[in-house]
Amino acid sequence: MTEVAENLPPIETIYNPNSREYMENPVPQCLELARRGRLVWYEPWQAWIMTRMDDIMACWKTEPLSSDFYDWEYAPKRPPEEEWSNFERALIGHSLLADHDHHRLVRRVTAPAFSRNVVDKIQARIEPEIKKLFDELGSPDEFDYREKIAFHIPFISITRMVGIPEKYWPEIKQVIVTFTETWNPTISDEQRESARQDSNRAITILKKIIDERRNAPQQDDFLSTLLRIEAENEGFEEGDIITLILALIGAGADTTLVAQQWSVYALLKNDRSQIAKALATPDSFSNAFSEISRWGISSKMGFARYAPQDMEFMGEQLRKGVMVLMMPHLKDHNPDYFENPEKFDVERVFEPDATFGYGPRFCIGAALAKRQLYLSVSELFKRFPNVELAKEPERDESDHNAVVFKRLLLKTNCR
Repeated sequence: MTEVAENLPPIETIYNPNSREYMENPVPQCLELARRGRLVWYEPWQAWIMTRMDDIMACWKTEPLSSDFYDWEYAPKRPPEEEWSNFERALIGHSLLADHDHHRLVRRVTAPAFSRNVVDKIQARIEPEIKKLFDELGSPDEFDYREKIAFHIPFISITRMVGIPEKYWPEIKQVIVTFTETWNPTISDEQRESARQDSNRAITILKKIIDERRNAPQQDDFLSTLLRIEAENEGFEEGDIITLILALIGAGADTTLVAQQWSVYALLKNDRSQIAKALATPDSFSNAFSEISRWGISSKMGFARYAPQDMEFMGEQLRKGVMVLMMPHLKDHNPDYFENPEKFDVERVFEPDATFGYGPRFCIGAALAKRQLYLSVSELFKRFPNVELAKEPERDESDHNAVVFKRLLLKTNCR
């Protein structure tokens, strides 16, 4: 990787995460992008791409760039506070993304909401629903895991984890599908505005649920825990509760659907001796999922940041508002980072494990996400111990953010 970038063809002629070649095998394109340097200009996205893991981790830790979507040069104009809807109050006024000091306060006081004890209690709420999904599936010779199981998991997980009453499930379902589009820089303004309106409707519902819960508190769900934290901590308000729930929706919706598909695909595509190792305990699966994510490279983009002012950064002059994309997945098949990167090994050691971020921006819901994955994948192999891929799944070109499958057909071999 010593060849200078100026003697190479333009990166956009080599790297295209929306191409069929990338979806079938992203490794060559990821390695080609990484060899261009620490910070690479990518014209199609009008963005700089940060390619090296040590730089990405330093950026996560010290936060020299803005996480505020409204700081992007192509974002819609930041509305004045008197014009904020519920969505802006959540995204700006109580955002986990923007204000560093408030973000740290929220993480500190809400740490008990993500403890092992709480995760265990939430598991007890989710597990019966996952079993019910498989009960309804029965024992078919063949089925589409994406349609019959994976598609339903995000809704089950979020509604049961948070503690959303069943009467509100139909109204909350749409935002679980669209919330991540509210700040996605790659989609149209119309699509983003539609998602914003979904979020506004969902926030109105969440406010109703919070009011009801204050009068009739429960014990073993995320919302009850957050309400207790609110009562005990000055500076942590209802808006923070709403923002945290939206963060769980954002992290647990399309991301969970992608993770479900790749977890099953990776375990079935590789040496079957890996399955028992991966599913031995929740902790072993936690490590296995890091390997699933590394081996699969399902990401197309990365984590967006924005230059808060004209600045020099990593040897480049950045204009105010320009996007910088941190793309840790570029390392995943690089032999400089991983020995035998082509090998799938669920016991591979990750030090550090940055699958869910790092430092102040480590995903607060990581333990919850991995636990519901563990439950559903474990149930699949309990019900169908001889399950196998019916055929190689066709990639779906329409997804804006990840490499996903149109269908994931499994043959149960149970008859």
